[in-house]
Amino acid sequence: MDQIKPGNPAPDFTLPGSGENRISLSDYRGRIVVLFFYPKDDTSGCTAEAISFSGLKAGFDALGATVIGLSPDSVKSHDRFRAKHELTVDLASDEEKEVLQAYGVWVQKSMYGRKYMGVERTTVLIDRSGTIVRVWNKVKVPGHAAEVLEAVKALG
Repeated sequence: MDQIKPGNPAPDFTLPGSGENRISLSDYRGRIVVLFFYPKDDTSGCTAEAISFSGLKAGFDALGATVIGLSPDSVKSHDRFRAKHELTVDLASDEEKEVLQAYGVWVQKSMYGRKYMGVERTTVLIDRSGTIVRVWNKVKVPGHAAEVLEAVKALG
């Protein structure tokens, strides 16, 4: 996870977003960006997290911040997920897992003694110049989006 330390430049990416849209980190230079990496669309924790960020979207917008959710799910899955839960944040699809690996969030996990690769729920706060300001690892969902909003406010 060396690449996602505060003070380092955020790895750039271009990924498919909703419908035909492409999401490029470089397009947001000059804005604060919140990237939240999550394991899977429409699971309980991921749904709660995406709904929380969507519920605070107006607050992030008012501070000049863009919120982008990123998972290895397909665009089609993201589109269903957004529609089902009326999500307002952008979702990017990283089916090849290149961005997940660049940010160090595609990791070996273990459940019931079985090891597998998956996304470690992580949020990265990037300042207007494209520098990582803060990283939340192994995120616990309750209250997290509000905590991130407070960190964005602190950036000014």
